[in-house]
Amino acid sequence: MILNDLTKENRIILASQSPRRKKLLEGLDLKFEVIVRDGIDEDFPPELGMIEIPEFLARNKSDHYTDLLDEKTILITADTIVWHKNEVLGKPMNVKEANYLISRLSDSIHTVITGVCLRSSKKLRIFHSLSEVLFRKLTQEEIEYYVTNYQPFDKAGAYGVQEWIGYIGIEKIEGSFFNVMGLPVQILYNELIEFIEAK
Repeated sequence: MILNDLTKENRIILASQSPRRKKLLEGLDLKFEVIVRDGIDEDFPPELGMIEIPEFLARNKSDHYTDLLDEKTILITADTIVWHKNEVLGKPMNVKEANYLISRLSDSIHTVITGVCLRSSKKLRIFHSLSEVLFRKLTQEEIEYYVTNYQPFDKAGAYGVQEWIGYIGIEKIEGSFFNVMGLPVQILYNELIEFIEAK
């Protein structure tokens, strides 16, 4: 049995304002709705490690939607971070910060980790996906062109793998490409099946 058949009796909610996550989940041919609530704190304890941070944030997001849950409702929350030289590179606040973040990623390898939380009124499941991304050495003109034309202010690490900068700058990805976009749909597909079938 495929996931589409298993979810016919379920209500699936994607709690994310990311258009990329919505598009990726649509690729699984699932019926779902998007519900977004404002004011969710995205801070995390400083002692958390690389994998713990996105899993913590995904779980924290799910806590704000528990009033919507019942046994047949499945909530999906996710958070993606860019980890570079033992530091989280977040979303840039302005053009200057975006240029700086991409300059740091240039000519180096960084790690993209997405934490995902599946939740109903009876069950909770948290998992993650990890991808290694290698950028070639970018020129300052290339960085400035990307930031000016694509304004990646809603993206961790200040870039979108599916955009121009990914086309011209990424030399290698080890792991899921879709994880770098923000939702590891290959793993999510299997995890949803196990979540639904779990007693």
